[in-house]
Amino acid sequence: MSLTPSVSSSVDLRRIIDPDTYFDNNLPPTNLQWAHDEVARFVKSQAPDQRIVLVTSGGTTVPLENNTVRFVDNFSAGTRGSSSAEQFLALGYAVIFLHREQSLQPFNRHYSHSTQGMLSYLQRATDGSLRIKPEWEDKMGRDLDAYQKYTAQDKLLMVSFTTLSDYLFLLREVSLLVAGLGPQVMFYLAAAVSDFFIPSHSMSEHKIQSAEGDLTLRMNQVPKFLGPLVKNWAPLCFIVSFKLETDPQLLGSKARHALKKYGHQVVIANMLNTRKWQVWLFTREEIEPATIQIDQSDLAAGHDIEQDLVKELARRHQKYIKEAQVSHA
Repeated sequence: MSLTPSVSSSVDLRRIIDPDTYFDNNLPPTNLQWAHDEVARFVKSQAPDQRIVLVTSGGTTVPLENNTVRFVDNFSAGTRGSSSAEQFLALGYAVIFLHREQSLQPFNRHYSHSTQGMLSYLQRATDGSLRIKPEWEDKMGRDLDAYQKYTAQDKLLMVSFTTLSDYLFLLREVSLLVAGLGPQVMFYLAAAVSDFFIPSHSMSEHKIQSAEGDLTLRMNQVPKFLGPLVKNWAPLCFIVSFKLETDPQLLGSKARHALKKYGHQVVIANMLNTRKWQVWLFTREEIEPATIQIDQSDLAAGHDIEQDLVKELARRHQKYIKEAQVSHA
């Protein structure tokens, strides 16, 4: 059985979709209007000088059928995005957290995907009521207090996506809503976005039947939306993208190429096997990247590299805001 579009080791340039036409030929998510209304409300509720960050987190799915049963996924659980969102909140940012549904979330990330399961943190008290096990009370209490504090202050807005199409529609919608705030807004694009997809008009309408034999997929390359984001959707905002590689020989050249091609502020480069304790920050102005690294013993003790990474990005963002204020004075 062959389904148009098959996976190929080379990309047919004729099959690269134009970003300008993508939204005309693919379906928006069902929560798009809700997201528009909530983000507009959230932005309006902030103080005039409030720094806002859009954190994207988790991986996108690529459906193989319009009535989806099967899909292509990636391994991202949203660890970096959820941890970073916590750090941005601690530094005074208002956070729009655009995340994969059921991926890790700020303050809940230590429990929702635990290998032990949520019930392992609970026990029965002598009176029969449920309570948190003593060894987890302090940690869960701090996380609960922080979550309730930031939500009560309207500093954290959660918006979810599942598919690639969901993500791209929501990214564009949020970008256009926050663009008017210019330099006060940071984009922290940590989501693992699929590189290939099948346009909805080319997909099977119903479940692909295994009785029809082997399945061959030909997939289109996903349009590069970082360009429209930087140039058209939010041209004055501070934009941080990520580059993950498994070949160290490619990492630096690809990060620099992205900066040159799209013209944004920072590329955070990381290797798959060391991403939890080492990253590099590439910019157009600096010849050599800045290195952020922690000891693996620190990681084991609960010190996430995102604490240092977000602090450095916040410093650079504040400098960007001041420079923009001077240039418009």
